[in-house]
Amino acid sequence: MNHQLLYTEHLSDSDMALLAAAVGSDPESVRRYLHQRPEVIDELLAEPSLFELVFETPDPDLRVRLTPFLLFGILVNRVAADLQHVNYAFEWAGAGQRLPVFDVASMREFLAEAARRYLLIEFLASFTKVASGRIWVKTRRGYQSRRFSELDLVRMVDVVQQLPPAQRPGGYRRLGDIALFLTGVFPDHTARHPIAPLHRERLVKMAGLEASAGLVTEDLAFHELLGAAWYRRAVEAAAALVGKGPEELLYLADNFTAARRVLNYLADNYLHHFEAGLGRPA
Repeated sequence: MNHQLLYTEHLSDSDMALLAAAVGSDPESVRRYLHQRPEVIDELLAEPSLFELVFETPDPDLRVRLTPFLLFGILVNRVAADLQHVNYAFEWAGAGQRLPVFDVASMREFLAEAARRYLLIEFLASFTKVASGRIWVKTRRGYQSRRFSELDLVRMVDVVQQLPPAQRPGGYRRLGDIALFLTGVFPDHTARHPIAPLHRERLVKMAGLEASAGLVTEDLAFHELLGAAWYRRAVEAAAALVGKGPEELLYLADNFTAARRVLNYLADNYLHHFEAGLGRPA
């Protein structure tokens, strides 16, 4: 299905009202027009005037009325526009450290396709509400109750291992998403809270990696290995069920570092700039 048609499923009435204000029309007309010509949404989200209206307005309550999907849609397209006019980007080099890197081409290429921009927007919006709770896990001492959070890879592995085969592709994909989110949006926090060696062994085994992957000392690099491997496992599990897996996940697996760097740029320049308290995941 054309990804552009999916935008209207995410946009609320308040979103449509804002888009209408940006183009000087009424919400219902804009909604009809987007249904007729869905490709226009990519052009609209990239409009500098829309970014100015949302993020440079003196009315901070405006953003509260909008969906996270629209906010991230504007920001992802803003980053794509930024990268067309810069010769370098600051690369994560350690907790609280950034170094200029002149290879911006891979980041531009990642965002060049509208479908990949949509994928990234949907990915970011999915983390505005993080699932958590308790599950029962079978251990050598019998079943035990354990808390889990979507931002805790170790506990989420317990959750995915208990999923029925039909739900495994989605579980593997979510593990890949978590690794990308932690390294892309909160790299400093992730680096300051390394995964214990014992848990590393479990994660490496779950991702289907060689045992030597657990010896990677740099924690973000370790997360990248896991994330790419889980995206590939999601594709393999889906192919085993229906004969084919989602190609966009293979692209993510092969270009995990580029995706992470795009998110680093977005987080450093926009998320942490506009919102207080985003130095660590809540």
